[in-house]
Amino acid sequence: MQEPTSLQGRRPRAVHAAAGRGVAAAHAEQTAYRVILAISFCHLLNDMMQSLLPSIYPNFKAQLGLSFLQVGLITLVAQSTASLLQPLVGLYADWRPSPLALPVGAVFSLAALEVLAVAHSYGWLLLGAALLGVGSSVFHPESSRVARMAAGARHGLAQSLFQVGGNTGQALGPLAAALVVVRWGQSSLAFFALLSLLSGAVLWSVSVWYRHHGLERLRRAATRGFAAIRTLPRRATTRALVVLLALVFSKYIYLSSLGSYYTFYLMHRFGLSVRSAQLYLFAFLGAAAVGTVLGGALGDRFGRRYVIWASILGPLPFTLLLPHASLAWTGPLTVLIGLILASAFPAIVVYAQELMPGRVGMISGLFFGFAFGIGGVGAALLGVLADATSIEFIYRVCAYLPLIGLLGGLLPDIEAVPHHDSPSGRAVL
Repeated sequence: MQEPTSLQGRRPRAVHAAAGRGVAAAHAEQTAYRVILAISFCHLLNDMMQSLLPSIYPNFKAQLGLSFLQVGLITLVAQSTASLLQPLVGLYADWRPSPLALPVGAVFSLAALEVLAVAHSYGWLLLGAALLGVGSSVFHPESSRVARMAAGARHGLAQSLFQVGGNTGQALGPLAAALVVVRWGQSSLAFFALLSLLSGAVLWSVSVWYRHHGLERLRRAATRGFAAIRTLPRRATTRALVVLLALVFSKYIYLSSLGSYYTFYLMHRFGLSVRSAQLYLFAFLGAAAVGTVLGGALGDRFGRRYVIWASILGPLPFTLLLPHASLAWTGPLTVLIGLILASAFPAIVVYAQELMPGRVGMISGLFFGFAFGIGGVGAALLGVLADATSIEFIYRVCAYLPLIGLLGGLLPDIEAVPHHDSPSGRAVL
């Protein structure tokens, strides 16, 4: 009679333990919106500080007598440090997750803005740009990784919310430059450095969640192993990644033409003031922020492959019209270009993450790094082209870049590819 009693005594504990594991598993799949919004807010601050640099290029060009090539080289330095380091940071994070990397990135951004606030030579400008790139390279892979950890099953939505913070920050950078830096001068950049302290404090809080909850989600994903990996052949996966990188090339070369030289284009062709030109840049970047949200939502609803294809190729009519448009049409055309073109990147990143489950850090670092790097190289080459020809000529050349979007038709429909584990086909982190 004792054995059944003993078994009965153990059974509730076993049931409770199983129930506890079920609750923990369910909790692990919930979307942690507070974490995603915190990361998005810090992405806003990070990218606003990043976009302050090209926003004040006219000031540096006038003060130091820089050529367009030298202006492009500043962008190249900033984005090259970000490009080269991000895949390495992401790969290291896949091997050894590093929650404290998040606030460390804010420290580099703070140092960069302090250097830029007092820079009175081209060498100091390059140093500040390099530090700004390092801060970005540390921030993006791990924060994108946290966004996926916190996503639960809503990976597209989480990535869009994370990235829209960056797009909003990029839009606010020129506005902040127009309202603060143009009025109060270069030294006012030190004020924006204080925002890095705020970002660091928020990221410290996120790193605590990462350590206590995010790592547990990683462990749960690891216990599921790679049973959820899609049965896509390795050659097809490699081809898809190459196509995605080509699409990122098209997107970011064109965005670089607007981000680095749009203010010069407006000032040269239409005679606008620096402040007025920066407001046009703000409108373009604001449209890009809206496009980022739309891209994630549409990708979740209709499939990321279709959103990628349409968002790269879709701006072609508007890019072809832009070099010939009047000032009244230039603003609306660039808003449409930013709205459509920006919708691609969240879908591209999530699509690539689903191509290679378990390599979220490496994929995030690769695509963010490649985007920054190609943007920097593009800025330098476009500067050479602008010096040799004219600022208007680069927009006539770049108008054809969206044609690369035709490659989107080569992407496999991975959402229709069967999984090894279950019909639900939930991929690992």
